[in-house]
Amino acid sequence: MELSKNYLPAAAEEKWYQHWMDKGYFSSKPDHRQPFTIVIPPPNVTGVLHMGHTLNETVQDILVRRARMSGFNACWVPGSDHASIATEAKVVDMLKKEKGIDKSQLTREDFLKHAYEWKDKYGGIIYHQVKKLGCSCDWDRVTFTMDDHYYEAVIKVFTDLYAKGLIYRGARMINWDPKAKTALSDEEVEYKDLQGKLYHVKYAVVDKNDTPTGEFITIATQRPETIMGDTAICVNPEDERYAHLANHFAIVPLVNRKVPVIFDTYVDKEFGTGALKVTPAHDINDYNLGLKHNLEVVDTLNDDGTLSAAAEVFVGEDRFVARKKVVAALQELGLLEKEQEYTTRLGYSQRNPDTVIEPRISTQWFVKMAELAKPALDAVVSGDVQIHPGDRFLATYKYWMENVKDWCISRQLWWGQRIPAYYAPDGTFEVATSAALALAQFKANTPDCTWQLSDLKQDEDCLDTWFSSWLWPMEVFKGISNPDNEDINYYYPTSVLVTGQDIIFFWVARMIMAGMEYKHEKPFSDVYFTGMVRDKQGRKMSKSLGNSPDLLELIDRFGADAVRFGIMISSPAGNDLLFDDASCDQGRSFANKIWNALKLVKMWEGRQADQTAATDNFAIQWFESRLNEVEIQLAELFRDFRLSEGLKTIYSLIWDDFCSWYLEWVKPGFEQPVDKAVYQQTVAFFERLMQLLHPYMPFVTEEIYQQLQPRTAGDDLIVKQYAPSGTPHHTTLVEGALAKEVITSIRDARNKHQIKPKDPIVLHIETKHENAFKQIESMLAKQVNASAIAYTQVPVPGCINLVVQKDKFYLETATVLDTAAQKAELLKDLEYQQGFLLSVEKKLGNERFVQNAKPEVVEAERRKKADAEAKINMITESLKSL
Repeated sequence: MELSKNYLPAAAEEKWYQHWMDKGYFSSKPDHRQPFTIVIPPPNVTGVLHMGHTLNETVQDILVRRARMSGFNACWVPGSDHASIATEAKVVDMLKKEKGIDKSQLTREDFLKHAYEWKDKYGGIIYHQVKKLGCSCDWDRVTFTMDDHYYEAVIKVFTDLYAKGLIYRGARMINWDPKAKTALSDEEVEYKDLQGKLYHVKYAVVDKNDTPTGEFITIATQRPETIMGDTAICVNPEDERYAHLANHFAIVPLVNRKVPVIFDTYVDKEFGTGALKVTPAHDINDYNLGLKHNLEVVDTLNDDGTLSAAAEVFVGEDRFVARKKVVAALQELGLLEKEQEYTTRLGYSQRNPDTVIEPRISTQWFVKMAELAKPALDAVVSGDVQIHPGDRFLATYKYWMENVKDWCISRQLWWGQRIPAYYAPDGTFEVATSAALALAQFKANTPDCTWQLSDLKQDEDCLDTWFSSWLWPMEVFKGISNPDNEDINYYYPTSVLVTGQDIIFFWVARMIMAGMEYKHEKPFSDVYFTGMVRDKQGRKMSKSLGNSPDLLELIDRFGADAVRFGIMISSPAGNDLLFDDASCDQGRSFANKIWNALKLVKMWEGRQADQTAATDNFAIQWFESRLNEVEIQLAELFRDFRLSEGLKTIYSLIWDDFCSWYLEWVKPGFEQPVDKAVYQQTVAFFERLMQLLHPYMPFVTEEIYQQLQPRTAGDDLIVKQYAPSGTPHHTTLVEGALAKEVITSIRDARNKHQIKPKDPIVLHIETKHENAFKQIESMLAKQVNASAIAYTQVPVPGCINLVVQKDKFYLETATVLDTAAQKAELLKDLEYQQGFLLSVEKKLGNERFVQNAKPEVVEAERRKKADAEAKINMITESLKSL
């Protein structure tokens, strides 16, 4: 079959993905082999994959494919997350725009039908993208966090933790998202430093008999719209300015409420005016002060962020509109003393990034975290769970876990697992997996209970999305809903978790907590954190900036292999990466380079002849050693999760060593046959290279593997097992490196002196190690077009002189030589070597360096010094001969 000019990715991708699927290579069932298990961090069913997902999925596929080729029973479970807040917001917006329907017009059941339609549409898009990327997921195991068995597992865990006293219901100050109209956990709030204003407001003072004193107390506030909820003014008891205000009161502007002046050391005398307005309903610190001093709580905000009737003024106005109106009203009353620029930190909703969070007292459901956190902390600190790169993220993990707070898990939404609490008409409740069980519990706890099933009302709230996803490594194998089944016993704990560093506590820590609680075992052995994908200007990729490319469009332009290459080549472990689609173009060029190598080798296929044994061929000996060396390096890099370095190592091996050097060294002369043994060994090398590259670039490697020679059924690269690596031969590697350097230097010298490639030279070598060149002599002569190679111990006059490592080379040619140009080149090289020697001597002359550096590092510098001195001597001698 005639091969195309360039590699055509689209046809190969469609053909091989379908072939792999048809063969069942992605499917996994428990057997005698050791499992290698990865569960995909489930993307939200709110849209399409972004570049962060692309990186994450590519890393997982690389690990899974290499494990599959290493004899493991590889199982990669795909799935998606229902994403309560984000998906509900999308569905609400869709209903308004497309159907003119408000959520409040629908029943819960009708709304959920629309949500499931959304999930089916966008879940399908996500899985299509994952397949286009070449991900070898077990598609028979697709899991969704609202699947029936998963829903059952979440409810089961809730009721269990409640029974253990680890879940409770209570009124607490929580974070409120006015746009989504739901509570958030502390971890779902993102803080930004902003330039704001401090408003200095005057409060009239009255005594205990309500008599005005004529005095004002000034407070500084960032949020004048909350003034109407003030229930005290607080000052420091050690602040002499306010000592006389004991048993006095202040009048809250605009609403004329009389509130006490209280004293507490919480107030910083030096901040602002040293007086603090206390608004227990709208600030966590004020709330705590209110509890301590038994203050009234006046909630002046509705759930959508507008002012409530309790505010008395500007009722129904948005909080930020109300702020402006309150400031204007205070100015008109002469109660606004001044405005002051002020740098502040504001909390924003992670799910609605444009929405400022409101602290709000609300009755919610909470998980007690301290008891659950301890085993999860110990698992990581002890090394039972390894974090990569650990030097960066271990401290972050420890900080979170040692300072853990109770987790608010209830959300005022319909899309999600509904809280299994059932309320009786008198307000009491029972937690149970069904209404019938709840009724049975009511009757068991209250013998004279007369309530019927129809009297019970289930809690309207649903659970935080993370409360379902923390069960992911277990419930994808039905380890909660069907404990002790064959899958959970075989695949759990999973092998590696690949995820983003931004959810180290949201998800990673909580999965470890759940695993230790319900399986008494870690959920995974290793956690590999990918970096954040940024554009070439260093900005985080986002839809709002419009700087995140469309994955499918990238694949259409460059091919899936090239996209995988592009994102991995610029992805150091754990560090942010600057993504530029030029790296995808580099990946496409790499695929074409390999394709052209295939075309060259296939040209030799029909022109083979028996000549010499391949074992006598230096190029084969050298590349065998080089390949063995890289296979050992790759095993170490994969063990340390240095996947980007692994790709760079393979890239250099294929592009430089194989294509640029090996194929040139074994290439037969014009219209000459290739040695049959050399051809067969070259094909074997090519297959091994494709095997090493396959996890990174699966499509082009499978295509080339199949083209190299006829295959029997089932002989597919995706399942070709790695054979044990041989041992690299050090001397051969040194000789090969020397050959490359000598050939390059001689070719450069020929070019500089305008000696045409077809014009032969006689090469004289002055060396103390003649044997080093005997192995490569014939190859060297062919590569530099030398009609003869001779050895000498004295300078050869009338030649081009050059120094490579510790040897001198004289190029004898029929061309009249320009000795002035030669001299200039040698002087330039001499100047470089003298400068290099000076820098090494300076380092070795540094006592601190010699004392503190590792002995092998110091020894390496000493070898550099000796090499530089030898080269300087040889260059000096060459200059004399000129």
